[in-house]
Amino acid sequence: MLETKVCIVGAGPAGTAAALQLAQLGIHCVVVDKAVFPRDKVCGDGLSGKVITALNKIDPAIATRLKEANFKVNSWGVTFVSPGRHSLDVGYRPDYNSSNQQHKETPIGYVCKRMDFDNFLVDEVRRRSEITLLEGVTVDKYELKEDGYYVTGSNDFKVKADLLIIANGAHSSFTKEVANITMEPEHYVAGIRAYYKNVSGNNADNFIELHFLKDLLPGYFWIFPLPNGEANVGVGVLSEAVRKKKMNLKKSMLDIIANDPVFKERFKDAELVSSIDGYGLPLGSKQRVISGERYMLVGDAAYLIDPFTGEGIGNGLYSGRIAALQAAEALKANDTSAAQLAKYDSEIYRILGPELKLSHRLQKLVKYPWLFNTLMKISSRNKQLQELLSCMFYEVDLRKKLAKPSFYVKLLFNR
Repeated sequence: MLETKVCIVGAGPAGTAAALQLAQLGIHCVVVDKAVFPRDKVCGDGLSGKVITALNKIDPAIATRLKEANFKVNSWGVTFVSPGRHSLDVGYRPDYNSSNQQHKETPIGYVCKRMDFDNFLVDEVRRRSEITLLEGVTVDKYELKEDGYYVTGSNDFKVKADLLIIANGAHSSFTKEVANITMEPEHYVAGIRAYYKNVSGNNADNFIELHFLKDLLPGYFWIFPLPNGEANVGVGVLSEAVRKKKMNLKKSMLDIIANDPVFKERFKDAELVSSIDGYGLPLGSKQRVISGERYMLVGDAAYLIDPFTGEGIGNGLYSGRIAALQAAEALKANDTSAAQLAKYDSEIYRILGPELKLSHRLQKLVKYPWLFNTLMKISSRNKQLQELLSCMFYEVDLRKKLAKPSFYVKLLFNR
């Protein structure tokens, strides 16, 4: 049986971020994943500015290697389109300017297939002697004993750990059965994704596009540009609405592409080059208890996806790093109790909480097309609002802005 200070279950962005941060701190860990990498992961494939910010905090060399990788396209921001077709471009930098050549040379956002990005992170894990990576292992049992967690799985996998970091995604059995967090339709998005070639009309700076079409509310149709003339195309709708409206998301997406006056023109020469696959997005629109005795949940297993934008990778990296820092503190204190690890919850919601709350409010606005249209019109003329939205994708410093009364004065009167 392997013995380790920390066992990380799941080698996606959140799990690898935790492992890499632990390695930087000189703490050995075991990472286990049911997949053998490279493997596909159904996702929107967008890497916002928060990804580079998070990787820089773990190890600037990793961020540099990502910037130099050739499996991605550079992206400078997000285009939001309201039900009334009012468009708002939001740069990944608060000071983004489409004519600024410096921004063209130093992008902080990218779009790439998850197969490539996740494999990049796993390769970073393989670089580190402090990390033991075990692939192709399905964990099937977690047993908490006085001296640690005993974890067993396929291929004779057995490990004893002082602490677990659970990073195995939206359908984590640990999240459901141990942490008692279950899927709630009002805090969960059903999504589908497909890859197309030769979609026209993409933004010159490769902005990802979120179209809040009236028939999809509260949800959106997206187009994310990819290398080699491909695009990630999909639909995401709140599960509660899918059930109530008895929606067929695949049919809805294909109908938009074929019949919407804007998209039928943009897709007239496009070719579907993949299957159409579904997945779920566990939203951070509700604060939860995401730690307990000898464990912390990170990434999708902790329900941390942005309710408005669907941003999950950046939040996953942030949560993995925060969990690793908390693990180091707990191990140093020789205290892995629920009370000690509750500091992780406090730190997650201190850093990501203001952003998640704001996004939840915006998500609620989407239910009222006239109100959302009005907000988009105001935002297109209001630099303060644009900077606020940029911060959601960049440095996560919203709590500082939202605490200042002067911000609200500028928001109301600087139009």
